[in-house]
Amino acid sequence: MSATYLDAILQHHRAAAAADDRALEPLIKQAQAMPPTRGFRLALASAEQLAVIAEVKRRSPSKGNLNAGLDPAELAGLYEQGGASCISVLTDADHFGGSVDDLQSARVACSLPVIRKDFTVSALDVVDARLMGADCVLLIVAALTPEELARFHRLAIDIGLDVLVEIHDERELEHALAAEAAIVGVNQRDLMTFQVDHERAKRMAAMIPDHALKVAESGVRDGDDARMLEAAGYDAVLVGETLVTSGDPVAAIADLIG
Repeated sequence: MSATYLDAILQHHRAAAAADDRALEPLIKQAQAMPPTRGFRLALASAEQLAVIAEVKRRSPSKGNLNAGLDPAELAGLYEQGGASCISVLTDADHFGGSVDDLQSARVACSLPVIRKDFTVSALDVVDARLMGADCVLLIVAALTPEELARFHRLAIDIGLDVLVEIHDERELEHALAAEAAIVGVNQRDLMTFQVDHERAKRMAAMIPDHALKVAESGVRDGDDARMLEAAGYDAVLVGETLVTSGDPVAAIADLIG
């Protein structure tokens, strides 16, 4: 996402978080009392080949509508049928056309773990992910201070969530590892130019220690891209646009897995 998109989106989410006056502690207790999650990291780690995190994505700020009228439940079923290991669901309404309903519909329709893909900027956002039924939450290093990243990561683990920590470069990787990230996602899209940079993805994969699962995000177009990323050391790819625009998600996932 370009800096312009990211800045505008974060401004929107931080304003919403500042206006949210709910008490945190009762919600944490409620989250801790929920049934166990489905094990997002375990699903990725136990895949016998490249794992696919298949995304439910209606639109994007840069490309507009991708598949605005998609049925999240139907799509989740096809993703599972195709061999995806996990599902990602956008819940950002204003910029991606997503919703909590999309996440809940997708999760009910399959047995796969689901990540809430959104711009997490507060402790309440983390707890909300668990309360809405997500199994994993996204933390974007570029969107948070190192202190926020570490605090939200600890909170997520405390309430039973896995955490995908998204980075773009070496400095952000340092912050992710300091926060004890167990799943590190490398967004191949440059924050400034919006171009996909496969070379940076390869470079970053070599720097991520083996104790963390490595996920390549954004700009994964086909099986050839997936093979290249797998060869670079990635355990999984997170794919949205390619799948929601493919017309045949089952075949598209098979191509990615190889």
